[in-house]
Amino acid sequence: MGEEVKSKGEEETWMVESKEWYLLSYAPHGVPTTDHLKLRSVCLSLSPQSIPHAHLAIETLFFSIDPYLRSRFTGNLDGLYFPQFELNQVITIFGIGRVKVSNDSKYKEGDLIMSASLLVAEYCVIPSSEIFGKIDAASGISLPDYLSSLGVPGFAAWLGIEVVGDPKPGSNVLISAASGGVGMIAGQLAKIRGCRVIGSTGSDEKLRLIKEEFGYDDGFNYNKETDLDAVLTKFFPNGIDFYLDNVGGKMLESVLNHVNKYARIPLCGMISQYNQVWTERDGVRNLLNMVGKEVRMEGFLLKTHFNRFGDFAKEMEGHMKEGRVKSKIKINTGIETFLDSLNSLFSASNIGKVLIQVKA
Repeated sequence: MGEEVKSKGEEETWMVESKEWYLLSYAPHGVPTTDHLKLRSVCLSLSPQSIPHAHLAIETLFFSIDPYLRSRFTGNLDGLYFPQFELNQVITIFGIGRVKVSNDSKYKEGDLIMSASLLVAEYCVIPSSEIFGKIDAASGISLPDYLSSLGVPGFAAWLGIEVVGDPKPGSNVLISAASGGVGMIAGQLAKIRGCRVIGSTGSDEKLRLIKEEFGYDDGFNYNKETDLDAVLTKFFPNGIDFYLDNVGGKMLESVLNHVNKYARIPLCGMISQYNQVWTERDGVRNLLNMVGKEVRMEGFLLKTHFNRFGDFAKEMEGHMKEGRVKSKIKINTGIETFLDSLNSLFSASNIGKVLIQVKA
């Protein structure tokens, strides 16, 4: 009897309270609200005996807030074709955590890890197979940078510029959502390649940022422009050779009126369309231009190219250490800020990469 009481008491010392976000209902229109996403508290055991083989108990440190998440709350399998989150289940996210308990010899308590399958929770237990990298605490690179320049937006920018698009030196390049997490890095990578780079942004503050901090040659605030064709004629009198599309819609249609022969258009995302069902999204009416100009337009997803992540990380770390690539990061504090942080991505005021610091 005494042994049982002792075991129970030991188990209780391993119990933690963990806040977590779960999906209550899908949100096909508009931005998600508390009618769709709910925060709750649960008790979770971190005792070594409760951790399955080849699993880790993780204390979450940072979440990466990225636009693709919106497509997993719609209840419709279209567009990005990401699997939908399951109702009444905790949602998953790209993030950084600290190992609290390990049942895998490759990991030990205190290791810093990155995973694309962390639960949006303060603590979670996940398979070690879902970890794709350890972080060297002595690298001199901050944890937020691992989720920005070295994370989802950096990898997306690198794939769009270096792998899918491959713009040549001297190319006339346009990047939409230029001050966002992907755009700010993509512009710098294109400049490293010797391109002339113009950015489209949604405010004068963002326009100043891309020119003064991220080295763009020039840009424009599309909210001040009534005629996109006219503004593209102004900035690209010799046509567009390369367009990294992050917004879709009317901007993509206008670009197709100004592309040069053999132009390349990597499709990274279409954030202007994420909060609408497909029948309500802006159609692109001039796709025939792609035939006459022999344009190559190609969509891409990060998971298809994860075999290149090591190449990306090595190259990006070099750029960062030599000061050729930098980023602007907004860090919100506390898991409670998840819903507001996600919806801020669709606000005209959002600049740079958005993270949530869950634990110090």
